Amino acid sequence: MSNPVRLKRAGVPVEHRVARTKPEIALAEIDRVIAAGVRFGCVLADAGYGLSAPFRQGLTTRGLAWAVGIPRHQKVYPVGVKLIWPVAGRGRPRKRHIPDVLSTAAEDMLANAKWQNVSWRNGTKGRLEARFAAVRVRTADGPPQRIKDMGQQHLPGDEAWLIGEHRASGEKKYYLANLPTKTDLRTLAATIKARWICEQAHQQLKEELGLDHFEGRSWQGLHRHALMTMIAYAFLQHRRLAQAGRKKTIQRSPASAEHAGRTPRHRRTHRSTTTSAMPILQKTNRRKAAA
Repeated sequence: MSNPVRLKRAGVPVEHRVARTKPEIALAEIDRVIAAGVRFGCVLADAGYGLSAPFRQGLTTRGLAWAVGIPRHQKVYPVGVKLIWPVAGRGRPRKRHIPDVLSTAAEDMLANAKWQNVSWRNGTKGRLEARFAAVRVRTADGPPQRIKDMGQQHLPGDEAWLIGEHRASGEKKYYLANLPTKTDLRTLAATIKARWICEQAHQQLKEELGLDHFEGRSWQGLHRHALMTMIAYAFLQHRRLAQAGRKKTIQRSPASAEHAGRTPRHRRTHRSTTTSAMPILQKTNRRKAAA
């Protein structure tokens, strides 16, 4: 961003020649898709976005539900935290409230929580499950203020869910979500794990369709490459879902025929238009071939 000559040569629009953080770019993209009429249920993001208080606050301001990853040392307050007047031992009376308890790391807040085995969906190798725990907290992303002898600390912010996950591999993950207070643990886990679809799509776009193979230096070329990659991905997804739908139809056909109580006159065979059976190789007599 510090070289306007290179920016102009690459064709970067003037309005985009300003340095922005990833959370700022994400909020701008969300505003763009909302203006285009796109609807979605819950915004999901990893800890790279979830640790940003302005990002989470921006989603809340827009009236959006969100569930984001956070680092284990992310500070939170107990949900019952209160603001009190500090008692001044000497000097002038204090003019600002302080919380009656100090903030603590997310992993410490869940240390004594009740952990449960939760299964959120079926995978190709069986049910997917892990140990989860969730408590209501206040995020430590309010205005910064000096609290006692702790230096600058953030005051309590909005109320949210703090969720912890212990995987079978031993890995531990932590999340924040602004879902309703009465949301059950399984719904919280399923919402968080829905981000796997986004990660899988991004991985396939890069590994299978070459999203990260662009080596040009122009703004227009980069966006054209990304657009063509996504069009190809959408086409392949359409083909995959169409083929999956035909397979389900074939599996349901015998059951529906038996339920109807009659046998069809002409039994049709369903053949996929995308794949064809390989021709059987003819067997040859080795002795005749040698002669």
